[in-house]
Amino acid sequence: MTRQNIMARSTSVWKFLLLGTLAHASLVQAQQAQQTPPAATPPKLERIEDGSDQPVTITPQQRGKQKVTEKREGGRVTEVQVTTGKSSYTMKAPTPGSVNDQADLTGSKLRPPQWKVLEFDLSGKKKQTDAEAAAAAAEAPVLAPAPPPPVIVK
Repeated sequence: MTRQNIMARSTSVWKFLLLGTLAHASLVQAQQAQQTPPAATPPKLERIEDGSDQPVTITPQQRGKQKVTEKREGGRVTEVQVTTGKSSYTMKAPTPGSVNDQADLTGSKLRPPQWKVLEFDLSGKKKQTDAEAAAAAAEAPVLAPAPPPPVIVK
């Protein structure tokens, strides 16, 4: 077989597959149109009483609770920290003339904001007082001693 015969056969196979798929899709669509006749009467609606059992409390948004702290270096703002409620984020300006200055690429002089997600205190266990350590030891249950290891007899 030549390469042209194989190509001609494969294109005709794809044409028949496409034709069969389109015929099947049109039959499915025609069946769905027959199965869903329009409703002759509108559905019955329930009447909702005025007022509800539970009162609604609307709390106004707390505006003005925003705290902005700016750090300056030589009259230039280097860092801005914004605290709003429980959320806080920090925006830092790039160092002028640095290699990481991407203002030419992005067109923006700001770096993306940074959120503090979790803060760990690794020395927290070391700061326990002696009284707290004694109370924790007193609350711990007393365990029975471990049984001796099995004896292997040969």
